[in-house]
This record gives sequence, C-alpha cells and structure tokens, in this order.
Amino acid sequence: MPARLSQNRREKKIARETGLTSIRQTDPADIFIVGYPKSGNTWMQNLIAGVVHDLDPEYLSDAKILDLVPDVHACRYYRRHQTPMYFKTHYLPRAEYRRVIYLLRDGRDVMVSYYHHLQALNPGPVDFSEIVRTGRLLFPSKWHDHVNAWVSNPFGAQILTVRYEDLLQNPVSQLRRICDFAGIERSEQLLENVSRKSSFAKMREKEEKTGWANPDWPSSRFFVRRGEAGSFKDEMPENVLSVFLAQAGDTLRACNYL
Repeated sequence: MPARLSQNRREKKIARETGLTSIRQTDPADIFIVGYPKSGNTWMQNLIAGVVHDLDPEYLSDAKILDLVPDVHACRYYRRHQTPMYFKTHYLPRAEYRRVIYLLRDGRDVMVSYYHHLQALNPGPVDFSEIVRTGRLLFPSKWHDHVNAWVSNPFGAQILTVRYEDLLQNPVSQLRRICDFAGIERSEQLLENVSRKSSFAKMREKEEKTGWANPDWPSSRFFVRRGEAGSFKDEMPENVLSVFLAQAGDTLRACNYL
C-alpha cells in the first residue's frame, strides 16, 4: 500500500475516533499567521486567541493557546473550533495559504532573538557569526530570503503585513487592522484588554506559572525574552552586524529599517 494512501487512512481513522483533523487539512478561508521565527509569532498567537475567541489571554495556558491557534510545526492534529481557523507557521509561501497575516520585524533584532533561542536548544556552542553567514541551524531560510519570498507573493495570497514595531507602539490599532482583514467586529474595550493582557510582562508571568507546552524547551530558560525594538544595538556584535548587513541590507532598506 502506498505510504500516502496509508497515511490518509490513518488520518481518517483518527478523525473518526477523536474529532481531530490532520494539520495538513485546511480550508481556503483559514488565516495563517506567518512570520520568520522570532518575529512576534507566539505573541500574535496570544493576541489572536484573545481577540477571535473573546477570551482573557492572561488565563490561557500555552497548551490552550496552541489548541485555539495551532502551530503547524508543533501539531500533527488540531480541533477545528470554527471556520476560519487561525494557524501559526514559519513556512515560505505555499499555494494553500490563501489568507495571510505576515509579521515583519527588523531582521537585526530577529537574529539576536534567534541566536538566544538556538543557544537554549543546542547543547553545544552556537557561533553567532557562523549562523548569520551560512544559515546553519536557521529555519526555514535566512531572514531576507523569507521576507523577499513573501513580498513577492508568488501564489497571489491576500496578505496583511503587520510590523512588529507598530504592534509594540500601538497594539490596539494593529489589532483593529487585523479585525478588518479577518472580517470580524470587536469592541475597542476588548482590543485594549487583550493587548494589555498579552504584554511581554504578562506572558512572562504566565510562563513562570504554567510553563511552556513545548517539551523540548529547557525549563531553566525563559522562552519570552526582551521583546524590545532595537535590541540589536546592545546585543549584536559589530562583526556579526556587518555580515548580516552585507546579506540583508537591501531587504532592510526596502522595508524601511535602514
């Protein structure tokens, strides 16, 4: 029996027995929260869970957030609570991603945060300059390649670009843009409450109380870090910055970060 046919049968059996759906099966109306790793993806998961489901993010565990806004890299199956569903993903453009909220963050800050992330997950030393230069350990590509691919929009998706820095400065106005894009109506009070309860300080407090749903993440390290704009200025060595600018300078300029 072909492997794909066997897999499809297993997925149908699981769906019948559990009510779950394979993460590979989505609907054209679904909305994908796409961003290069460390671009505010987890933060947006919390915000979307609160806004879409009218819930207080402060009391939603990471596991519950994952149930409401599945991560395509972490979940093999999900429960379809509604249509459209919202999914978190880091992938490059895909034909099935028809509606996209693209998270854009200054690549210099992204790489600083990604470096700390890799340090936490890898037992051996991580050479900051090497990963920037070669792309080793980076998924799914280098930062500028990811941004350029989504800017080119090869499959003609509906895309709303949300800048991380704008989300930090005025989260309510950015959440309003997201609501307009998704075609949902929410009160100003709800948007203000969700943005306040999803702040980095609140997410850090929640992480301290309930932990992280990812079993691979070391309990000795916080997943939620600084979350600041411009963190590269005191955390990215000059030699690493020069390597990154040589590769990604044009993309930074095109995105008005330089």
